[in-house]
Amino acid sequence: MDLKLSLSREKRGLGHENARALILRAARAALACEGVDEPCLLGALLTDNEGIRELNREYRNIDSATDVLSFPMNELTPGEFDAEECERDMDTGRIVLGDMAFSLERCAAQGEEFGHGFDHELMYLTVHSVLHLLGYDHVDEGEMKKQMRAREKEIMAALERA
Repeated sequence: MDLKLSLSREKRGLGHENARALILRAARAALACEGVDEPCLLGALLTDNEGIRELNREYRNIDSATDVLSFPMNELTPGEFDAEECERDMDTGRIVLGDMAFSLERCAAQGEEFGHGFDHELMYLTVHSVLHLLGYDHVDEGEMKKQMRAREKEIMAALERA
């Protein structure tokens, strides 16, 4: 999978030594499992609880921290990726998927809480976010959420086998 990741940190010194590699690995797995084989661009911001709270308030009118936010560039149908429907970068022709923002504080806390550690949690949040960028959602407890959770499990299982 030809994927270019633009990774930035909101604050100097904020980050994790393997964040880029973990995000790329998980994003590539999610895209492959969804049948995306075109060259793509993906943006990722590493921030803290304060930073993600500001983004959540600004873009979703929710005044609280969260673990990951997704900002899709395309309106896609889950499970039916169509490259012809996607925005492309003018210079490279790559599909522009969108951007993700991760709270590294929340990621570390959830990795500890769920007992699988930071690396696994960051990869899970990446898979979750990439699925959002590909049109999946979970606005209620209905069928869409079940479909998204099933895809997350399949992709994480594929990551663990790799």
